[in-house]
Amino acid sequence: MEARNRPLDEWFTRIGSGQIVLPRFQRFEAWSHKMVGELLDTVLRELPVGALLVLEVGDTEAFVSRVMAGAPKTSNKPNEQLLDGQQRLTALWRSLTDDYSDRTFFVKVKPSATDDEDAVIPRVESQARWSKKGKRYPVWADDPVKVWKRRLIPLRFLNPKSGSSLDFNSWTQEATEGNADDRIELNDLGVTLRAKIARFNIPFLFLPIDTSKGVALDVFVKMNTSAQPLTAYDIVVAQVEAATGHSLHEYVGELKEKAPDLEYFTALSSVVLNAGALLQNRPPNRSTMLESGFAEGLIDNWDKIVAGAQRAAGFLNEEKILDAKRIPSDAAMPLLVALWAHAPDGLDGEGEARYVLQKFLWRAFLTDRYERSTNSRTFADYKLLVPMLEGRDGNDPPIFREELHPLPQWEDLRLAGWPKKRDRLGRSALLISLRKGGLDFADGSPAQRDNLNSREYHHIFPVHLLKEEMNVSDDKIHKAMNCALVTWKTNRNMSAKTPIEYIQERINASRWRGEEGIRKCLLSHRIDYDILAKGDYDEFLNARTEALMPDVQELGKMR
Repeated sequence: MEARNRPLDEWFTRIGSGQIVLPRFQRFEAWSHKMVGELLDTVLRELPVGALLVLEVGDTEAFVSRVMAGAPKTSNKPNEQLLDGQQRLTALWRSLTDDYSDRTFFVKVKPSATDDEDAVIPRVESQARWSKKGKRYPVWADDPVKVWKRRLIPLRFLNPKSGSSLDFNSWTQEATEGNADDRIELNDLGVTLRAKIARFNIPFLFLPIDTSKGVALDVFVKMNTSAQPLTAYDIVVAQVEAATGHSLHEYVGELKEKAPDLEYFTALSSVVLNAGALLQNRPPNRSTMLESGFAEGLIDNWDKIVAGAQRAAGFLNEEKILDAKRIPSDAAMPLLVALWAHAPDGLDGEGEARYVLQKFLWRAFLTDRYERSTNSRTFADYKLLVPMLEGRDGNDPPIFREELHPLPQWEDLRLAGWPKKRDRLGRSALLISLRKGGLDFADGSPAQRDNLNSREYHHIFPVHLLKEEMNVSDDKIHKAMNCALVTWKTNRNMSAKTPIEYIQERINASRWRGEEGIRKCLLSHRIDYDILAKGDYDEFLNARTEALMPDVQELGKMR
């Protein structure tokens, strides 16, 4: 391995000509626009940005490659693969070539009439961009006169590639409205800044042609210097590529096509690694994922992962689970995928498995089993649940043992917190209340995945009423028992009205449904019409808790 230096203009030449590419296993672009701007500021201030890692390419590429985001595809044979530094080079390339559709970068130039040297160092600013009816906004960002009045220079004119200086001359003519002195000043600034960027040195570590794939991968993992360190998934992607020659990104893309609903409930990268570990009978933790042989085992079990994902996604839909935002326990998702991979397909065997997995799912939501030591607990349960699914004798897993992890009692449910927050029992109560449809109080539409974006968390007894007129403390207002998921229109319409007021409005507006129709809507949330109409907050909370408790027992009781 050899340390080398290379100015930015040479990096750009190699990117533009296709001489330097990325190994396919590299994660995709991940930097925010803020991080891009901070990197550009570092360049303008001529401060170090860290070393990159480059692998020399001989007759055959060590790893299957792809071009960087925003870089042109060429027919040229690459002679280098960038193992580390993708985020930095991509940020520099895309910002200086104006390749971001939603952002334009500028250099802010301050007047030089000051003794404070730092005050006149150019700084980078960026402007969000959007299009409407074929026009790009804000309009001023493409108007040379308005841009320069803000003392801004579009970053694309400072690109060290040849040709940008000619474009800049035309831009300065328009920006300065023909004023010769201003144009000279602006052109001089452009020349100075472009030269500073072109000569900016980015050092790199160079791995020669004879470096083995294993050594290159090991160096990549150990020396990664990105502002966003490698995740376990990033490393496993690289390990899969090195060990099998396959792209885990492509496998996950296949999973997304075959089990499209799974992504509603969990991040695919997370479920793949965790379910993959369980199917290898290993604990689902980072240590396992970085162990030798994990990558190969992951691909060996891929068909099981896909089958388990398909069946788990269908099962979650059947259980009226809507999306990840309302799931009480994320830990249950990869475990559910791995377990469905073991479940019999069809007839009584599947019926038995479905019963077991329903109890597992709801106990994962309703009990405290996965609130701590999640990886070890899911692994312990997995090892005992598999024999149950396969019809073999065995001990009950801890999640089914009531003495260890009891279902919530009436008092627990009554005190459950606001579901929008990460309150496990509050979210569980909301999901149970929606199992009969969660019909909107006004338009009668059921709560479904395709209308979740139009739904809001509604205080059944409004906050203003409880605080100002009933003197109820905050800790008793934002409770799951006082929450219903309704459309934003209904939520706005009800606003701070008392329950009896908005119930009566619903009845008055109902020509065909009448009182029975409104009762039905309320009942779909386990809300008793008559008790709600009384306006007694404590009595309402007690009654709704009582209505939900049978569901808690039915869903979570194993035997």
